[in-house]
Amino acid sequence: MKRLLLSILLSLGASTHAIAAGVTLATEEYPPFSYRDGKTVKGASVEQVEKVMKDAGIDYTIEMMPWARAYNLAQTTPMSCVFTTAHNAKRDPMFKWVEPLLVDRNILITRTGSGVAAKDLEEAKKYTVGTQREDYTEMTLKESGFTKLDVTTDFNSTLRKLLNGRIDMMPITEIYFEKLKAEQPLEKVTVLSTQQMGIACEKDFPGDLLAKMQAALDKLIADGTQKSIFITYGLSPAD
Repeated sequence: MKRLLLSILLSLGASTHAIAAGVTLATEEYPPFSYRDGKTVKGASVEQVEKVMKDAGIDYTIEMMPWARAYNLAQTTPMSCVFTTAHNAKRDPMFKWVEPLLVDRNILITRTGSGVAAKDLEEAKKYTVGTQREDYTEMTLKESGFTKLDVTTDFNSTLRKLLNGRIDMMPITEIYFEKLKAEQPLEKVTVLSTQQMGIACEKDFPGDLLAKMQAALDKLIADGTQKSIFITYGLSPAD
């Protein structure tokens, strides 16, 4: 009995300490949604998350790391979340969700003048497609039957490979592509998927904190702040 009581007390102590320490929100380098500007982490998703956590009155830290590490952290570490995370059927039971930070389509793109063309996903399978390790697009591509995959640690590495002609195509959120194509010689090939994206938290994340975060995000969307943030970063979301 003493051992049982000691175990319970230690468990409660660990839980209290975790809550006191706040929530860790992990993200990747994926401009303009999350990126480093000197020592500051910025982006359209980062600003939303900061406003959500402050409005909810929850202590937090935002950490930037490779996607695979961020994704694993939110699966294994109490009081941890990862963003911006696509919500699909496979991931649904793995996390608790606060959403949407973004509702968008993901498309396959190529560099202008590459000669790459495909009217649908079946035709696109003959090409080499780059993506990021543990990103939902890697899963989507594999489930769709793509076998010629080039997997890197982050979005910028994949983009450099595409622009240098080392891969034929890559997936990208359509809302960002509308901005990026004005800066880089890129063009759309075909649609890969449509998804809602949000904050994915460790499956034992406290329900009361989750509810506060969701209420804060709902308010941010309803009062037009989310749309204003997108516009600030040169994004044009659909109404």
